[in-house]
Order: sequence, then structure tokens, then C-alpha cells
Amino acid sequence: MSIDKARSYYLGKNGYPRLDCCRSIAKAFQERFAFPEGAVDQLGNYSFGRAPQGQCGALYAAQLLLKGHQDEIRSCETALALSAGAIGCREIRRLRKLSCAGCVETIAAHLERSPASIL
Repeated sequence: MSIDKARSYYLGKNGYPRLDCCRSIAKAFQERFAFPEGAVDQLGNYSFGRAPQGQCGALYAAQLLLKGHQDEIRSCETALALSAGAIGCREIRRLRKLSCAGCVETIAAHLERSPASIL
């Protein structure tokens, strides 16, 4: 299951290398959404509040994976906002409703259910 894979990448557990939130999502869902290998490596600069508009890095990765599926992107944003209270990284951390690992899990759960994948 990709949710467990994303969590394992983020936490660096179960034999997976530790990755930041953005790359954890991209790597866990890379095959399902046909995301290029080299592109995952380039996402290291989009975590810790450095994604466009300061949004959550896990959300940013989901937006890249869901490119062209605006309804799914909006649904993903809504799911994160409901769970975390915001979609901006700094605001999420300030509110303390959801940890960074929780954001990765929330986004991964949404992507797991998404009909937008190539499969």
C-alpha cells in the first residue's frame, strides 16, 4: 500500500531511505502516476515551507502527480485543510493539529483513493 510506503520514506523505516515530505509522496506514488525518477530527486527543495506560496511539500508533490486533474487537486487541498487546519506549511506547524508525518499520511491516503492515476 502506497500510504505505508510514503510513511516509511518519510520516517526512514522498514528499509526505506529517509526523505522529506515532498519526495516521500512523489517516490511512493511515482509508478502509479508515471512520475519520472529524476524528477523525484529534484523535489528536495520543496519541503520545509519552500514549496510555492509556502504550501505543504506533501501537497505540492500531490499537485505535481495530479497535474491536469484540477478536481482531484482541489479535493486533496480540502482534505489537508480539514485535517491540518491549513495548507501552508508554516501555518500547519503553528496550529499543531497535524504533524508533518500526519500530512504525508493524509495526502497519501487521498492519492491512494484517487481515480486520476494511470492504472
